Amino acid sequence: MRILFVEDDRIIASGLCYSLSQEGYEVTHCLNRAEAEEALHEKSYDLAILDISLPDGSGYDICRKIKEKEDIPVIFLTAIDDEANVVMGLDMGADDYVTKPFRVRELLSRIKSVTRRYEKGESRKSIIDFAGLRIDTAKAKVFKGSSEIFLTPLEYRLLLIFAGNPGQVLSRTQILEKIWDFAGDFVNDNTLTVYIKRLREKIEDDAQDPKIITTVRGIGYKGGC
Repeated sequence: MRILFVEDDRIIASGLCYSLSQEGYEVTHCLNRAEAEEALHEKSYDLAILDISLPDGSGYDICRKIKEKEDIPVIFLTAIDDEANVVMGLDMGADDYVTKPFRVRELLSRIKSVTRRYEKGESRKSIIDFAGLRIDTAKAKVFKGSSEIFLTPLEYRLLLIFAGNPGQVLSRTQILEKIWDFAGDFVNDNTLTVYIKRLREKIEDDAQDPKIITTVRGIGYKGGC
């Protein structure tokens, strides 16, 4: 597996590059945004680990570039531990978020976790019909009738959870775990409510009287019939 690793702290980078190499990963280390963009231009990668704060930009900028080119797992590294930054990164399509200082074993576990999720996603059928919606997983697009519905990466993954569990009541905790695994710890209960509301506004005929994603009071939500 080829990993793009962007980190401007040489001490952190040296130790992590060694650990990743020992695990059998092929690592390309970049110190800044410019180097990362050049590396992306030269070849493709299977996963990216991005520091948020860089001398010439941010990990968010690189994440956008990556997602424009191909859909690979992205893990953010940062010393910032607040919900606004977590949500911003996840909204761009990041798969996990690790706060410094961290244990190498924890990061390795998260790499394996997000990689498994992508491997499972590739094995699913490419077209999913769900409650009047058509989800093209090969292109990550959603249609209602002949019209495309434009979702953020996080809204799209949230919809896939309901589409993959039609008619099943899912607790709020289950939903957060399915989206972010360990990163669910960074998101409070109100954040999920906001994302459900945004998704309903885009896919429901009447967001005030939802039929595709319904609330099961005291438990969570149910998608589909």
